[in-house]
Amino acid sequence: MELWPGAWTLLLLLFLLLLFVLPTLWFCSPSAKYFFKMAFYNGWILFLAVLAIPVCAVRGRNVENMKILRLMLLHIKYLYGIRVEVRGAHHFPPSQPYVVVSNHQSSLDLLGMMEVLPGRCVPIAKRELLWAGSAGLACWLAGVIFIDRKRTGDAISVMSEVAQTLLTQDVRVWVFPEGTRNHNGSMLPFKRGAFHLAVQAQVPIVPIVMSSYQDFYCKKERRFTSGQCQVRVLPPVPTEGLTPDDVPALADRVRHSMLTVFREISTDGRGGGDYLKKPGGVGEARL
Repeated sequence: MELWPGAWTLLLLLFLLLLFVLPTLWFCSPSAKYFFKMAFYNGWILFLAVLAIPVCAVRGRNVENMKILRLMLLHIKYLYGIRVEVRGAHHFPPSQPYVVVSNHQSSLDLLGMMEVLPGRCVPIAKRELLWAGSAGLACWLAGVIFIDRKRTGDAISVMSEVAQTLLTQDVRVWVFPEGTRNHNGSMLPFKRGAFHLAVQAQVPIVPIVMSSYQDFYCKKERRFTSGQCQVRVLPPVPTEGLTPDDVPALADRVRHSMLTVFREISTDGRGGGDYLKKPGGVGEARL
């Protein structure tokens, strides 16, 4: 079926309109730029996952595939003009399992994670990610551990299996103990699953703190520019000899140390902003 001449004219006009409107929105509307950048960020990750899947499938589900995902994702920070500075990487225990706990601000945490991710380390993620198209399949092939947080019994069972995996297969796991993304420039109360896991396996906890993104990214304000983020690896916290009764105090102690460092690196000109002066900022976080 051929298009009549008026239809071709209409298509041409629409094309020219988009050609004019999109650049105009990009340069004149910070909100539009925010949505364009986030759409490309998520779309690019899905595309890279498509490329990674056949490579990872050669090994099948294997934690070593995380190296492939990391290699393919490391360049994204350059596309967005985000400089990631890592300090304290020498604190990673060289040859034993451990549990990494990190603050969770947005999907951009992926950039900091890939920058510092140690060998044989996989994240624990919510089960919904498994159904996120190509990204879910790539994560599954890389050994990412999925937990259904709505079913407590299943989550506890998975954690018990993870504890055994840590010890028998020399695997490290990365957990966001806040449980969800926090866009408010502070840290939410920590859930205790990661700490129960570390105590059960009697392995160290390695806290990692990513500085605030407030100077270059804010979901509420629809703002996404270039900037700098500092990732700080803190000394490992031993759990030998601790019991489940010690978990609440352990979680509070680790959170307090992470919050102190978060405040420090988010206000030293390396990733912070004026959000500390706002209600709900780090200075008002409750321990």
